[in-house]
Amino acid sequence: MKMTARGSIAALVTCVASAVGVSPALAVGAVPVDVPLEALEVPLGMKTPHLATGLPLLTPGVPDGPRHHTGELLPNPVLPMVPLAGELGTTDASSPLPSLLGTGKDGVAQVASPASDVAAKTPGAVLGAPVAEPGAQHFGLPELALPKFGILAPTLQGDPGAALGVR
Repeated sequence: MKMTARGSIAALVTCVASAVGVSPALAVGAVPVDVPLEALEVPLGMKTPHLATGLPLLTPGVPDGPRHHTGELLPNPVLPMVPLAGELGTTDASSPLPSLLGTGKDGVAQVASPASDVAAKTPGAVLGAPVAEPGAQHFGLPELALPKFGILAPTLQGDPGAALGVR
């Protein structure tokens, strides 16, 4: 077996193994992330906060295609909005609090946010032709018209919440 054939087989096996390994992770709504702040303890001379969160995995939906409207030569929207859906992961942030009363027992401030669903849409564009529909008053020739251009604003919907506690 040639070296190029062995390399091709190795690449194929690697791709299949990575696809099999990734597929369970894609089923999760968010990718957990721990922010490493421990390296700052020595330079700052104090305990660092703990921060763990989740990055959303947005899955695209089916965009609404362009539709023809009466009186318009071009279908609109020219650039359709693409819906995206995902989940904001849980977030946990805790920071040590020094004892202010001198009791020697340190406290902890904690902020926790549960997972919540997120829906978004990408921006879109609307475009109008610089000519109007042909009419009988100009022997079937189109009239000039002002061109139209518009941007459809992106949207973001969610219902995040958080709780603050000190102990």
